[in-house]
Amino acid sequence: MLEKEMFYRIFFFAFLTIQYIPNEATASIKEDIIDNLKNTKNISFNFEQNINGEIETGNCVLEYPKKIFCKYASKNNKILVSNGKSLVIKTNKPSYYHYPLDKTPLNFILDKEFLLNEISLLKERSLNENYINYTIIKNDNEINIFFDKRNFFLIGWQIVDIYQNLNITFLSSIKKNQLIDKNIFFIPSQD
Repeated sequence: MLEKEMFYRIFFFAFLTIQYIPNEATASIKEDIIDNLKNTKNISFNFEQNINGEIETGNCVLEYPKKIFCKYASKNNKILVSNGKSLVIKTNKPSYYHYPLDKTPLNFILDKEFLLNEISLLKERSLNENYINYTIIKNDNEINIFFDKRNFFLIGWQIVDIYQNLNITFLSSIKKNQLIDKNIFFIPSQD
């Protein structure tokens, strides 16, 4: 819990407390982040998502390129699925939302090649001894992605979603390159 609270505090105060680390260390960390991302086929993780102060939790499997399956720990059995082209959010209440993935900021976060290209060009910010942040501006989207300095894993992002809500997502218990059931990325029906 303390790590999540620290992550949120660091994000909200990042622009006031940015610490720049020496160029040699920065280059090394950037190279390590890029190498780790290049060698990542998939990750599974728990998440905590803060959307305008409303907290939701659950777990996800992300497979590059552009596939994700998230099951929320909620009474309404909410799931989020992307098959690489479409994004669906479904609950057991009669609600079903279907979007073209390329119309959402998640399209960029799920695109490993895009992330690699952007990171290689961007200057990173060291937020403290634990986190590195990159800010990506693309198609009127501002995407802040966060990496852990110790293991170079993606550990979170901040976006404004398609409803103009501030969405901060924190990842934990990250596992890389696991055997996964690819059937989870099929788009569920409206039924």
